[in-house]
Amino acid sequence: MDWTNCPDVESVPGRGSGQPVVKGTRVLVQGILDNAEDFTAEEIATEIYEGVPVEVVQRILDFARTHS
Repeated sequence: MDWTNCPDVESVPGRGSGQPVVKGTRVLVQGILDNAEDFTAEEIATEIYEGVPVEVVQRILDFARTHS
């Protein structure tokens, strides 16, 4: 998936092996997507990736749904 138009995602060489990450973190976007099947955006943000705002998780999930 092309994440270049998602403002909450970046790819930085040397961070996450260059894979898409949540902007300003080392949290892999794929990790959020993998957990979305079993957890809500709020659970992902508060229980799995603490420190990533629930709004950011929700926007990433929405972007993935509309661009897949």
